[in-house]
Formats: sequence, structure tokens, C-alpha cells
Amino acid sequence: MTAAPIRSLPAVRLLGRQPVSQGPVPCFYTACGIECLFTGSELALCLDAGFTLYEPWISVELNGAWIARFPVQAGRSRVTLFRGMTPGVPKHVRVLKDVQAMHDDPDHFLLIEALAFEEGTFLPLPEPAYRLEFVGNSITSGEGAIGAVCEEDWVAPFFSAVNHYARMTADALQAEWRIVSQSGWGLLSSWDNDPRRRVMDYYDTVCGLAAGPHNEALGAQQPYRFDSWKADAVILNLGTNDDGAMGNPPWTDPVTGRTFAQRPTPEHLAELEQAAVDALKKVRARNPDAWIVWAFGMLGEGRMGRVLRAAVDRARAECGDSRMCYLALPAAGPDTMGARQHPGAACHRQAAQVLTERLRSILPSGKQRFPL
Repeated sequence: MTAAPIRSLPAVRLLGRQPVSQGPVPCFYTACGIECLFTGSELALCLDAGFTLYEPWISVELNGAWIARFPVQAGRSRVTLFRGMTPGVPKHVRVLKDVQAMHDDPDHFLLIEALAFEEGTFLPLPEPAYRLEFVGNSITSGEGAIGAVCEEDWVAPFFSAVNHYARMTADALQAEWRIVSQSGWGLLSSWDNDPRRRVMDYYDTVCGLAAGPHNEALGAQQPYRFDSWKADAVILNLGTNDDGAMGNPPWTDPVTGRTFAQRPTPEHLAELEQAAVDALKKVRARNPDAWIVWAFGMLGEGRMGRVLRAAVDRARAECGDSRMCYLALPAAGPDTMGARQHPGAACHRQAAQVLTERLRSILPSGKQRFPL
């Protein structure tokens, strides 16, 4: 079999935020990967990976069906995606990274180096009807979207890019999508009140929260080129961890000894509202033509629902911007909860249906390609 470098195959679509590079394709965030339409009878994926704590997992879809999911071993490997299929018949293949960028494991990385095949042609993919960007926390990282409800271990297998409201929404709208997310992080702090862990602080980089010299060498810290992939809509799903932080002990800076804690006081809720307004303005500055939807509530709206609604109203008024809105999403209940006390696949499906309906009402008409 011939192994063709990914970047030598122009008909193969790269999924997720990408740095300027001529080498193997790094998969940083959830749902990074590749998509192609291939006529051969056999296709294999050439990978390189590494980790200390959290191994990468990937999912494989063939003609719209989820056919495989597995951890990627450290080092270089070759994985057969399919073989023995009818030659000449186009096969739609999508490979998605299931796990998020692992900020706390700087040795975590995944590279797609090549596709290996003996015969066949890569056909042009249809252009997506839309481009959607999703910005969030563990929910948008797909944490808990797979696995038994009883699971509590924080490990890589319990992340999914397939049982995911972003994937479901994008497929329903025939859209391409990208994700920027990190479990436990928020607007003003993480769930445990660490103010260094704010998702929007890394929005302008390819994946600045992927720490360590190796990820930096792969391009994670490069400025993200927003004009290279213009989003039609940016969906923000942040605020759950800020709400949770209000009930957790203060965080203490290990260097200065200073403490930080979010609390449900009027003064602090005003700070949160301002942080949300600032996030909306940053997204608008980078995406001047996109709709911005703050979609929230898969673990309940809590105290943040009112804060975020007010922030959207303020940003609309201050910017004279009518292309922003707030959207309440269905909350996970006993029948829709997933692993690690996070929304399960059923809740993600409910959220996708609500979000899809809203996006259809505000974006130009599109066609449904895959069912939810």
C-alpha cells in the first residue's frame, strides 16, 4: 500500500483548527480530524501520538454510520479504516478525535500523517452549507457523552465527539464545525476558582491551552487565522463552571498566596455579566459576519441564565448588533444524564434539536444530510 501524506491529498478535508504547517496534521481540540470521499476498496490511517496521562481516542464513521472507536497507541501506527469493499463505489469517511486538548498533559498529542491505499480516487467533497464554531467547557468537549451513568473516573474514554450536540447540529444542517473547549474552565475561572483557566483567553490562538514545548512546535500557540475559515455562526456554551465555582472553596495562588473565589454577590454577578459581554464583543470582532448564539443550560441555567441573558441584551445594545441571541437548551435529567454527572447522548440530541431549529430560523436555508 502507498502512504500518501495528508497534505498531498487536496480532496481530503481537514477538520478543526489548524496551524500554518506543511507537515502532519495535528488534532488538538475535540472533533478535529479528516473527512474524505474515496473510491478504493481499502483505506488505512497513519498516525503518530503521545501522552503521559490521557491517551487520544478517535472515532471512525463510514457512510454516516459510526463503525469504530478506539484509543491510539503511543508512537507511530497504521489503522485500517475499511478493506474488502467494492472498488469504484464512493465511501464517505470521517475520522474524529473524541477527546479534548489535554491542558494538564503537555505530552498529549495526535498527528494524522498519511492515508494508505493501493488503488482508488479521492473525490471532491460537497461544500458545507455552513461553518459553525462551538466554544465551551466539558459539555462542548463531549465529556460524559459516552460511558455508563455510574462512571466517575476522569479518563479519556468518557469523551465523545459523536454523541455530541455540535456534531448532531452540524450534520443536521450539512455544516462543517469546529470546537474550542476545555473541561472545567469558564468565563472568570475554572470550577475550582482558578482564574488562570478562562477559555476566552485562548480564543485567538489555534489551541493555546495545549501546553508544553511539543504542542508549541506543532503550532498550538500560533495566532488563529479567522479569515481562513469564516464561521456562519458561533455558538457559545460557557458559564456552567462559573456557577459551580460559587459554591467551591477559594483558589490560592501557589506563588503569591493570593486567593480568588466566585461568589453569588451582586458585585460578582456584575463582573460575570461584564465578562460575558466582553466575550461576545471578542467573538464579534473576530467573526464580523457570523450569528452569535449563547446556547446554555444542558446542566441547568442556575444563576448564570439571568446573567447571560442580560449580557446578550447589553452586547446587542452597546454594539448595535442584532445578530446575537440567547438560547436556553434542555437540561439533562435522570433519563438523559450521562457519565461523570454530565449530559448523556440523549441530552445532547435534545440540545441539538433545539439549536438546529434556532439556526435554521436565522441562517439561510440548508439541506439535511444526515439524521440526528
